[in-house]
Amino acid sequence: MREILGRRRRLLSRRDSGKSDLISAALTFATAWQWPVLPGIGLEAAGRRDGVRCACPDPECTVPGAHPFDPGLLAATTDERMVRWWWTNRPGAPIVLATGSPAGASGGRAPCAVSLPAVAGARALAALDRTGIRLGPVVATPERLSILVAPYSMEQLGELLYAQDFVPGSLRFHGDGGYIALPPSTTGVGQVRWERAPLPGSAAPWVPDVEAVVGAVVDALTRTGVSAPEL
Repeated sequence: MREILGRRRRLLSRRDSGKSDLISAALTFATAWQWPVLPGIGLEAAGRRDGVRCACPDPECTVPGAHPFDPGLLAATTDERMVRWWWTNRPGAPIVLATGSPAGASGGRAPCAVSLPAVAGARALAALDRTGIRLGPVVATPERLSILVAPYSMEQLGELLYAQDFVPGSLRFHGDGGYIALPPSTTGVGQVRWERAPLPGSAAPWVPDVEAVVGAVVDALTRTGVSAPEL
């Protein structure tokens, strides 16, 4: 009986630690880095065979657990009291970054992201390293990599893509009005982690301009043949 109770306490301790990590990370993003965040909808049990599914009403959800629902994306904030209240009441909720949104008291904007399938993403990171291009944080899930970049306008992005001979459909841009899940969230595709972790410190991490990475990621996708929109 003592052995069973001991195992249960250890399991609960691990769960509590994960929830503490989430609220701590959410507060760092919002208050120290001035990145507007909000809780993702999360996951729910889907039966013995199906495991878990997105808690939203859409049975075909393409980003299970990792998107805003209630509150909506426009509620993203850097306010400490709001962030603390959200994750106190929903301690297991994924952390969602509102990309390109106004960044609270800093007067700037939150970073945007360029994401691509994981295999091509590894190739893109290697290519960027070889050319000496400096990168900031890179977010990873088992399926995709997201390279954080400085905010950009739609006109700027349009010009960059127009200059490319071919833009694979699996390349995604998360700008103003977009979002990505941040570590250490758990989503329907698995754990969100840092592929390239931010340097320690209280200031918001530096991120490159989008121009510095677009060519490399398009080339990586083309070379690996990853062009289907659904990947």
